[in-house]
Amino acid sequence: MKLLSRQSRALPGVTGVARVSRRSEALLDRVGHKDIVVIDQVDIDRATADALVKAGVTGVINAAQSISGRFPNLGPEILVASDVLLVDGVGDGVFAKVKDGAKIRVDGGSVYIGDDVIAQGTEQTRESIADLLIEAKTGMSAQLEAFAANAIEYMKRERTLLLDGVGIPEVATELEGRQVLLVAGSADTPKQLKSLKKYISDFRPVLVGVDGGADALRAAGYKPALIIGNPEHIDSETLRCGAEVVIPAHTDGHAPGLERLQDLAVGAVTFPATGSSEDLALLLVDGRGASMIVTVGLQATLVDLLDRGRGSTASTFLVRMRVANKVVESPVVASLYKSRISWWVVLMLVVAAAVAMATALMVADVGGVYADLVRDWWNQLVEWVRGLFA
Repeated sequence: MKLLSRQSRALPGVTGVARVSRRSEALLDRVGHKDIVVIDQVDIDRATADALVKAGVTGVINAAQSISGRFPNLGPEILVASDVLLVDGVGDGVFAKVKDGAKIRVDGGSVYIGDDVIAQGTEQTRESIADLLIEAKTGMSAQLEAFAANAIEYMKRERTLLLDGVGIPEVATELEGRQVLLVAGSADTPKQLKSLKKYISDFRPVLVGVDGGADALRAAGYKPALIIGNPEHIDSETLRCGAEVVIPAHTDGHAPGLERLQDLAVGAVTFPATGSSEDLALLLVDGRGASMIVTVGLQATLVDLLDRGRGSTASTFLVRMRVANKVVESPVVASLYKSRISWWVVLMLVVAAAVAMATALMVADVGGVYADLVRDWWNQLVEWVRGLFA
């Protein structure tokens, strides 16, 4: 009877601790497992969704529309596919009613504190998001026009950097004529790094970590030679691993995160320019003579660029054009390093060789000299088999 009573009192929906901020970027460092985030972000982008899924949140309450219809942004689809409850359009008043750290419950499109409904919105499903994305594709023409205008403005502002490399800092890490593995942080980064294990072992490229990509390299067992990004987004142990650090800075010279490096007693070089950390990393390694750049965790399709919804979109497009002759995506490299020799073929070769050797021993009077020759031949066969997989 007690068990039945407890079950009858169980309330429907999802319950968790509220993490509240109008800006999703301000939440990412303090959200945890089973939290419910309350944000105000039109068109939730892929990077935000990936970070929230990685943090293990159980719900997202958005005061704005997660898909406004301007373009088919990727974030809502990622959230719902990961079983994160998404409620849209609850309105600005939710920030006055929900305090950070409060316990809230979400059922359908309703947000509760105790038994009181304090906000009402629309719960998104896979089907509703699919419909919204279809409609959003019609809004891409306006975004493309804005994109083109931003690209022209960026070209005017940074033409000497893009065309002549003016402003690219000197670094001690030797890049001239070498292959570079440039790693950014994303949900796909660990998997992509694992697929490149053989490439890294064979070619030993210069390992460059961009923002969270530096932490991903260390988590995979590698040590970055060069770190480019905001130190506030990088683990302290990674910053102290001995890698050279380059900090993107505003054009007025202010470098966000420089104080943290000073507290850690880590030196750094600044790179004053507009654009994302990934863009500046590509320009730096290209400008310092890298022969090939293999990228991990960087998304640069048209939808990915529009999905950012930031001023860096134009810079990414133009920087990619600037370095296109050197850039190779990691899935392409990984596919080239898949073994095309089946183990059963090698086994048949070894068995055939062993049978041939045994037959020779049976029909011939093998002395000491021939025994040495047989041993040498066998050792050569073993080395040849190893070479097939080297």
